[in-house]
Amino acid sequence: MKPFILTFSAVMLIGVSGIAAYQWIMEPVKAINTSHFQVSVDKTEMAGESEAEVEAQTQAQIEEIISVNDKYEDVLNDPEYMVENNIYAKNAAEPDQVTITFAGDILFDENYAIMTRVVDNDDISNGISSELIEEMKSADIMMLNNEFPYSGGGSPLEEKQFTFRAKPYRVSYLNDLGVDIVSLANNHAYDYGESAFLDTMATLESAGIAYVGAGRNLREARRPVYYIINNMKIAIVSATQIEKLDYPDTKGATDSSAGVFRCWNGANLLETVREAKENSDFVIVYLHWGTENVSEIDWAQEKQGAEVAAAGADLIVGAHPHCLQPISIVQGVPVVYSLGNFWFNSRTIDTGMIKVEIDEGGLKSCRFLPCLQQGSRTVLLQGEEKMRVLNDMRNMSTGVRIDDEGYITW
Repeated sequence: MKPFILTFSAVMLIGVSGIAAYQWIMEPVKAINTSHFQVSVDKTEMAGESEAEVEAQTQAQIEEIISVNDKYEDVLNDPEYMVENNIYAKNAAEPDQVTITFAGDILFDENYAIMTRVVDNDDISNGISSELIEEMKSADIMMLNNEFPYSGGGSPLEEKQFTFRAKPYRVSYLNDLGVDIVSLANNHAYDYGESAFLDTMATLESAGIAYVGAGRNLREARRPVYYIINNMKIAIVSATQIEKLDYPDTKGATDSSAGVFRCWNGANLLETVREAKENSDFVIVYLHWGTENVSEIDWAQEKQGAEVAAAGADLIVGAHPHCLQPISIVQGVPVVYSLGNFWFNSRTIDTGMIKVEIDEGGLKSCRFLPCLQQGSRTVLLQGEEKMRVLNDMRNMSTGVRIDDEGYITW
């Protein structure tokens, strides 16, 4: 990713002749959801350029995306279809592989300690180290778990002990971090009710951030996000197993109402994974599951991990326990059971990111990057502390080898 991300979308203007024309919107970090091209522009290089020159460069980059992804040319020339099917397109840094990074839980609620270092000057780099941000931005696709709604409205759910909410403008931190996509399939996305939940999706859409695992109805909530990149189509599915109740605080989406994609009863999830497998080259499933503050996996994770792998997942990544859990291989599929807190509270706790490289043959490499959350700041570890966390991950993980640089093999 370049240092500054502008997401440009095409507005389809349909006349009586049925001929579509495109108007490219030049507003920074704003997406009108009729087309999903993610174009990178370095604002320092474009300083002083006219709107027409910026538009020309943007159009050139979109044409390059289409030319590089000739296998999907028909799809990329149909922006209405891309929107309807949650398809995004962008260029990769390297011509023969795609790099994707994953992190765990984040929180931007200024009423909690995690924002202590950031709130005065509104600079997210005071909470997440520059080395870590550089690693996030260098990925072609960066994903994490957005564990709160963005809204100034709604009311906290009365029965919940902890309810989170962030001001909508804080969504800009995701762009500052190089985040492309977030999961909303978690037990805090609905903390301030339906109105705040709807605000959250609208806020992410306006910021050009893709989201998965939530929607205005079940069809939207369960559908994957697809990335067309380097002539590959990568599917990302997300769902939450948490709140094992018939009437949970975090409302599950229905055919006619908004909510998250629940998977305690996993039939819909498995059907979605199978459909994603039929429609893509590589399937990633990001699950909210497990027991809080427990490093051992529970029986429900073990059961559903095997089911999701059998349904066609190529990689499974987990969140929710707020601590690291094992990395394992299930039916040949890497499962990262929990990445823990990424930047979530003031506790001192080990965390990390997963970095994968994918090519036309599938998963090329998988790497665990040790990090530490301490004093409301998260840093990328080096030296003895890095080796300490790697050793802990080796001791808790079975069926895999983790070398001194965090590369995972099996």
